[in-house]
Amino acid sequence: AGGETMAGQSRKWMILVATIWIQAFTGTNFDFSAYSSDLKSVLEISQVQLNYLAVASDLGKVFGWSSGLALMYFPLWTVLFTAAFMGFVGYGVQWLVITNFVSLPYIMVFLCCLLAGLSICWFNTVCFVLCISNFPANRSLALSLTVSFNGVSAALYTLAYNAINPTSPELYLLLNALIPLVISFAAIIPILRQPPFEPLPPDGVRRDSLMFLLLNILAALNGVYLLLFESNSSDVTSARLLFGGAIILLILPLCIPGLVIARNWYLRTIHASFRLEGSGFILVDPDELELHKGMLAQEADRESYQFLNEDVVQNTVKTIAAEEGDADELLITRGQLEVLGTEHSLKQLLCRVDFWLYYVAYFCGGTIGLVYSNNLGQIAQSLGQSSKTTTLVTLYSSSSFFGRLLSATPDYIRAKFYFARTGWLAIALLPTPIALFLLASSGTASALQVGTALIGLSSGFIFAAAVSITSELFGPNGVGVNHNILITNIPIGSLIYGVLAALVYDSHGSTGIKSMTDSVVCRGRGCYYLTFVWWGCLSVLGLGSSLVLFIRTRRTYQRFEQARISSNIDS
Repeated sequence: AGGETMAGQSRKWMILVATIWIQAFTGTNFDFSAYSSDLKSVLEISQVQLNYLAVASDLGKVFGWSSGLALMYFPLWTVLFTAAFMGFVGYGVQWLVITNFVSLPYIMVFLCCLLAGLSICWFNTVCFVLCISNFPANRSLALSLTVSFNGVSAALYTLAYNAINPTSPELYLLLNALIPLVISFAAIIPILRQPPFEPLPPDGVRRDSLMFLLLNILAALNGVYLLLFESNSSDVTSARLLFGGAIILLILPLCIPGLVIARNWYLRTIHASFRLEGSGFILVDPDELELHKGMLAQEADRESYQFLNEDVVQNTVKTIAAEEGDADELLITRGQLEVLGTEHSLKQLLCRVDFWLYYVAYFCGGTIGLVYSNNLGQIAQSLGQSSKTTTLVTLYSSSSFFGRLLSATPDYIRAKFYFARTGWLAIALLPTPIALFLLASSGTASALQVGTALIGLSSGFIFAAAVSITSELFGPNGVGVNHNILITNIPIGSLIYGVLAALVYDSHGSTGIKSMTDSVVCRGRGCYYLTFVWWGCLSVLGLGSSLVLFIRTRRTYQRFEQARISSNIDS
């Protein structure tokens, strides 16, 4: 049985590595700005029409729930391949258009963008389900680690582009179509060999936490590598070497299953003298399993992945809540959350004030960052920095990656310093208004780079932390549906913010030049000045909303932590 468990353990880590690969190569919406200017001139469209194509890619998220629906009726691997083929068609047809192989009406290109956006959403759902079902005790660590790799997609694609042919931006579309399909074939083997669920012993949780620490260090190395060396990839030979290095760094996590087996053998044969019991540095306390006992119910049907909240936990927290007195009772009657992890139906979710505060915080925070990245090509062009567009895309991508990695911070420093995850969300929103007001006040190259890095860092943290916050506030069982409802703010924000930016851009077109076609090319700071001011003001609103959410949920998080500590003392 020990051998089977070990095999199951290594298979579980293989699935995590496969998830990392899928995420690393399916963030294809991040390189839109690298070829958007070429697409604009080929289709002979205005900035407003170009913005609608960026919106179409995000609009796929409105139909994100369809992936959850598909998972109820079909095995996971079919959902994965459906996502890969949707991306193949979506990007492949756009590549045929941009290379003038075929000529299609604007509406067809719009639908292709929509299909490509939907494929990304399906890939993400597959990854969330794999993380949640294989790592129930370390769910937030698995999610933040894998989602962070989605942020380096643009940097990886830029390296691949430079390694093949750095003179044709349309190559991005061909890579976007083919690479996710190839990765899906590579990831299918560990996914088909998914181990049956086995509850982890307390020492298993601690061992897993250590593995996550190793993987986070590897991920950070990957990010530093891409950030430092991507800008040196101008000539094809060095780009090929650097791309090879990036692939090796992505293959390195495969050593983890080997490490698991080696470590188990070492612990069995040579009893370790040092223990981690006294460490002040904690990832997930093994006793937290006592608190979450029964959180994951093994269903006969593997695809249902049901999570149950334990009555004991609820009762412990409710006892603490009752002890806090009547003043708190009054606040609870105003619609505050009483217990973390309470499952919410669709109706309950939409009637909860906390959900709308969270929605506004995301809408006026992370979404602005995404729209900013979509406009990066035109922003650089208007400030005379066209030659630096790929560097800026990589800077945004890498900063977003580090932001995503940082979202695991609350789990790492929990023993020393416990702070509600909603509080971390408010802190993460702070760099966005600072960056946008900096961009509005200065049009220099350095301001553009600092602003891009800050916005990437901020939005990256929000994207990765959001899945964990959704499961904590509104229940882990409905995270697939609830999170897809939350991210409907992305296409709405993409449309509103993008149209706002495009209208300002086109209205300043008179200060710029008309290109060979009828599309306007704007030059100068005026192109985006008003846009940055508006976005900055909206991001302040998002920051305010997140602060109110933190104030409303702070007590609930404190109670959860108190219940955890008291359960540790009792045991």
